Amino acid sequence: MANQVKTVLLLTVLTGLLLFIGGALGGRGGIIIAFIIALFMNFFSYWFSDKIVLKMYKAREVSPSDSPSLHGIVEELSRNGEIPKPKIYIVENESPNAFATGRNPRHAAVAVTTGLLKLLNEREIRGVLSHELSHIKHRDTLISAVSATIAGAIMFVVRIAQFSWIFGMGGDDDRGGGLIQMLVFIIVGPLAAMIIQMAISRSREFYADEEGAKISSDPLALAHALAELETYSKRIPMTNAKETTAHFFIVNPFSGKSLMKLFSTHPPTEERIKRLEEMARI
Repeated sequence: MANQVKTVLLLTVLTGLLLFIGGALGGRGGIIIAFIIALFMNFFSYWFSDKIVLKMYKAREVSPSDSPSLHGIVEELSRNGEIPKPKIYIVENESPNAFATGRNPRHAAVAVTTGLLKLLNEREIRGVLSHELSHIKHRDTLISAVSATIAGAIMFVVRIAQFSWIFGMGGDDDRGGGLIQMLVFIIVGPLAAMIIQMAISRSREFYADEEGAKISSDPLALAHALAELETYSKRIPMTNAKETTAHFFIVNPFSGKSLMKLFSTHPPTEERIKRLEEMARI
């Protein structure tokens, strides 16, 4: 419950930040424009974000006859989690990773890379999929899409304001003070949005680990899988990954890039493993 409340508050702050920036840059009209942009982008995200992400990574849906063991694991864990069985996709990529997407449990999908299937044993795969099914069960996939969309809307509003200023839409009398205000919003606005989005993503990852461990009844399976994924994702980073979708994956696809850790959407893997090991001891 605490995590749910925290997520709602962070989403509220993120939305408020968008409206505040819109108002500061364009007055009442700016607020209206920012609201319309957010409304449109969230509508688009709600209906199409899952299809976009799957297409972006060229995910291929697999049938029970194509991969009976994978379907068997997902079916069992879905029963444990009391959710409909999602569609299953495979991404042809040597970097070991997985993600879930979809607007609700009835319209959801899980995807695993070929690198993950080669690296992990069945028990560890089960741990990973339980984590992803937890995201689906608690609609984290929708929350992630919405938070990313609002953050994107903030970037969009700031970019419009930036171009407006460059092409001389600000008055000469207030150009000095306006320039300072513009610089503040160009730097602080997107940075604040990024920090809030990271906080949302990190809190949901911890919660998905905990709930996933309950679904599988095997916290150590996920702990072992995370350790393996963290090690090998550094050796084989996902070179075609997009920053806008990094929060969907079970481990940061940019783990091999040290600078990205400063703005990681994922909590430290060591901390996640520690929490799972504590659960196993209870």
